Amino acid sequence: MDDDNIINNDDEVKDDDVIEEGDQDETWSEDSHSDYKPADRFDASAVHHLSGMYKNWFLDYASYVILERAVPHIEDGLKPVQRRILHSMKRMDDGRYNKVANVVGHTMQFHPHGDASIGDALVQLGQKNLLIDTQGNWGNILTGDRAAAPRYIEARLSKFALETVFNPKTTEWQFSYDGRNKEPITLPVKFPLLLAQGAEGIAVGLSSKVLPHNFIEICNAAIAYLKGEDFHLYPDFPTGGSIDVSKYNDGQRGGVLKVRAKIEKVDNKTLAVREIPFSKNTSTLIESITKAVEKGKIKARKIEDNTSAQAEILIHLAPGVSSDKTMDALYAFTDCEINISPNCCVIEDQKPCFLTVSDVLRHSADRTMGLLRQELLIRKHELEEQLFFNSLERIFIEERIYKERKFEQAKNQDEVVAFIDSKLEPFKPSFIREVTREDIVRLLEIKMQRILKYNKDKADELIAKIKAEIAEIEKDLANMVGVTINWFEYLRNKYGEGHERLTEIRNFENIEVTKVVEANQKLYINRQEGFVGTGLKKDEFVCNCSDLDDIIIFYKDGKFKVIKVADKIFVGKNILHVQVFKKNDKRTIYNCVYRDGKLGWYYIKRFNVTSMTRDKLYDITQGKPGSRVNYFTANPNGEAEVIKITLDPDPKKKKQNIFIEKDFAEIIIKGRAAKGNLLTKGSIHRIGLKSHGHSTLGGRKVWFDPDVKRLNYDEHGRFLGEFNDKDQILVVLDNGEFYVTNFDVNNHYEDNILKLEKWDEHKIWTAVLYDADNEGYPYVKRFTMDASKKHQNLMGDNINSKLVLLTDVAFPRIQITYGGVDAIRPAEIIDAEQYIGQKSFKAKGKRISIYKIDKIEELEPTRFPEPETEEDTDNEKEEVVENLDPDAGKSQQQVIDEITGQLSLFPEDDEQ
Repeated sequence: MDDDNIINNDDEVKDDDVIEEGDQDETWSEDSHSDYKPADRFDASAVHHLSGMYKNWFLDYASYVILERAVPHIEDGLKPVQRRILHSMKRMDDGRYNKVANVVGHTMQFHPHGDASIGDALVQLGQKNLLIDTQGNWGNILTGDRAAAPRYIEARLSKFALETVFNPKTTEWQFSYDGRNKEPITLPVKFPLLLAQGAEGIAVGLSSKVLPHNFIEICNAAIAYLKGEDFHLYPDFPTGGSIDVSKYNDGQRGGVLKVRAKIEKVDNKTLAVREIPFSKNTSTLIESITKAVEKGKIKARKIEDNTSAQAEILIHLAPGVSSDKTMDALYAFTDCEINISPNCCVIEDQKPCFLTVSDVLRHSADRTMGLLRQELLIRKHELEEQLFFNSLERIFIEERIYKERKFEQAKNQDEVVAFIDSKLEPFKPSFIREVTREDIVRLLEIKMQRILKYNKDKADELIAKIKAEIAEIEKDLANMVGVTINWFEYLRNKYGEGHERLTEIRNFENIEVTKVVEANQKLYINRQEGFVGTGLKKDEFVCNCSDLDDIIIFYKDGKFKVIKVADKIFVGKNILHVQVFKKNDKRTIYNCVYRDGKLGWYYIKRFNVTSMTRDKLYDITQGKPGSRVNYFTANPNGEAEVIKITLDPDPKKKKQNIFIEKDFAEIIIKGRAAKGNLLTKGSIHRIGLKSHGHSTLGGRKVWFDPDVKRLNYDEHGRFLGEFNDKDQILVVLDNGEFYVTNFDVNNHYEDNILKLEKWDEHKIWTAVLYDADNEGYPYVKRFTMDASKKHQNLMGDNINSKLVLLTDVAFPRIQITYGGVDAIRPAEIIDAEQYIGQKSFKAKGKRISIYKIDKIEELEPTRFPEPETEEDTDNEKEEVVENLDPDAGKSQQQVIDEITGQLSLFPEDDEQ
């Protein structure tokens, strides 16, 4: 902990603190206070203040929890209980499995952890599948099932742990809590173990959450760092799924990681969750899905859990429910998408530090280099000692010092030592260190049998071998960066298999909950009483909606507002139009005619409403008293109809012209506050619909974002074109399957997309494939694709067929290069348009060759189609527009008579 934050027991006592005599020097123990009674120690009349004790004791407790319980150490990436478990397993290791109950009991020698907490920590280590080999039922991280009791399951250290975690020669030791045993302060781990396993703990006032990362990527990142290259590390979870790392913040606190389950479409009525978010299991995931179904966010009739070795949750949808929309709803309303906030808090220099994942990797790589250097120095020292003694032994035997008279007649050991030392004097300059008494005593302990069997050549060979190894070590010490790089490459190559990335890294699109929530409510209106809501089930039905929607209400006086959907809410009478309000919707266009004031002129306008403040009142008109809306339509795709206006007759005019036709397509779309265009200054009797119109907004521009595999209207990704109502999207997959969809932004597309474009029924495709039904020979075919929402395969039903290339070039050229025994044959170029005619996609096509082919590739075309002409437009038939005029077939005078209530005296003249 930081020294500035520690309050010592020797702090100055305030005036209001009362400390009785003798209290400072006494410490509590069970033995010395076995007959302790509160009345014996404290005077009931004395006043005691707890502030000082609280500050010191609580800080001591907080420091203990942070340093000795919850937060991992940066040196080895382990919490104390994990370190003691591994140390115990190393002491017990004999290559065979040990009962977990025995490991737990052995670990309690080093610290009085509870047996349950040690067992849980050991099970968590075993489930990480890195340091411990397990045997028995160790639980299931997918289902959340607990492991069997410790007496039933077994464990041993993995080969990786034995090779990278332990080395007593480089370990710093300390006494255990009772002083009977020694335990490591930190283990000499030569690998970024903290990043590989992850860690999570809650201490006092802080927490730690380091997410697990991929083993192979950690090795690659360490190598890149040692080479001075840039690197990036992102989490990888054993439960799979996908992650969005755009706000990961390198694992530092303040970052956010979005995690999603992997959801697949089994068919249009069934979804399958194959991989689940990290920290969740199938039970909690199903519980969250069930709650969303109960609340009406998702419409599902049944949920099945088929999880075994792999996760599989089947969601059977209700009839008529979109699987694509439900997929988004699962991400929006359930734990299929969660946010994880990393917090890389570790113990360094006996205090908690907040680092980044990159900081931890750099520190671990440097520590690994230091440990490897330390091991080399230790080995070098051992070899030098071995070389030194072998040299002494050689001189002692070859010079026959043991046969000298003085040696044999020496009275005591001191004389022998002195004699040998004098004989070694000429050789001392060549020794690597001074000769000590202990060295000479060791020479005296050589057995006579060894002297008799001494072989000079073997001794020289051994000395040369030792010197060569020392030279190699010195070479490594001079190039420790290269040695460390080789170490990480060795670990990656030896242990990397089986640790491939399971979690996909991708960008997530933002899901608007109002767009994906199921319309689980029905909206009703009571026009007479002025109520709107989902609880008015006996009144007029308006539309389906969800409880997250807003609704927009237009009134006959031109006012309009947006309110939140409710069970029953009073909105006022004279309601003109009610519908669900879509924010930022520029396609819904409102067409209206209104009168400006009680006796004012009539105006016509078109407008959209993209955003509004909830419960605030707005106005279509210019706000004059008595203004009124005479005609109003809401058009979801910007349709512009033709209306017929019938004016009131003017008795002052002899020639009446009471009919006006107006096409809304002539009116420019403006904002909701626009005044509009003057329609007429006369009095309008009625307005009728003459004919329905078409959209004036043109086709909708659509883009495809390959990062999220979704369509959008926001110019993200590749532009696909302008789409009208009946246009479709063609999707071709790399396995030869193809199908068409609409251009709804809620559509989900596969990851193995080969082609995705606007559907053109006249486009001719050329494919080259190896046909498994015909001995795998290459075939070429030209065809058009059917517009079917059902998946079809242009290669047939044999899954072993292989698609080589697919092109929509009008006159494709294909080059065939032969190989193997047929490599002597020259390359062949095929003009596909002349080689084979256009047929159905179900046709087999035409075989290219029976010879061994090395490569098939498409060449640039040499012919191009002629440009299209506009002749077809002259032959287009005019569209027949239905006449909806209520006065169709009537003369102007007949209409005037109807308005004024007059009976014609000469009906035959009216007919004329």
